[in-house]
Amino acid sequence: MLPILLMLVFALSRIPGMLPVNFSAAYALAFCGGLYFAGAMAWWLPLGTLLITDILLNVFYYHEPVFNWYMLVKTLGFVGIVGLGRLFSARMNFFKLLGGGLVGAILFYLVTNTASWLNDSEYTKTLAGWIQALTTGRPDVHPTTWEFFRNTLLSGGIFTGLFVGAMKLTAPAESPADKKAGVRNDEPEAEAEPEEAKA
Repeated sequence: MLPILLMLVFALSRIPGMLPVNFSAAYALAFCGGLYFAGAMAWWLPLGTLLITDILLNVFYYHEPVFNWYMLVKTLGFVGIVGLGRLFSARMNFFKLLGGGLVGAILFYLVTNTASWLNDSEYTKTLAGWIQALTTGRPDVHPTTWEFFRNTLLSGGIFTGLFVGAMKLTAPAESPADKKAGVRNDEPEAEAEPEEAKA
């Protein structure tokens, strides 16, 4: 049920106007996908969902080209968050995993705003211009970057806390088969004991 739940929450959080700007389950989805999903599913499920919803939003809501440079930057940011999730273990305590989700949100903020600084001709290509891109941004066009960052951090923390908390609370009630189905296994397989030498 975890993959279905995560995809549903993520899809609903991307509906324009459903949540404040940059308040999304996407950061937690990418982190928890890397943390809990097994094998290749950790990569293709969150990144595929992100790509499909981006395309749908560009076509039906923003009326922009199906693919653009910002989609690439966002995807790279989410690849980093999934990779971060792979470095954590589901057996870690709640606060370590919550911290991992927050680090993922910070990573996304740094990647996307640095890309905006490099791409937008309104920013000077200096340290001061980079700091402007990370703090005030371009308030004549968008809300300040701090507001985006606040929502990114809040949503990353809240949704990561909800997902991780749900996994911690439901873990004892699951059967061993449920725990293994589609969920990452961090425990190394025990090596087969050598057969005793025949007499």
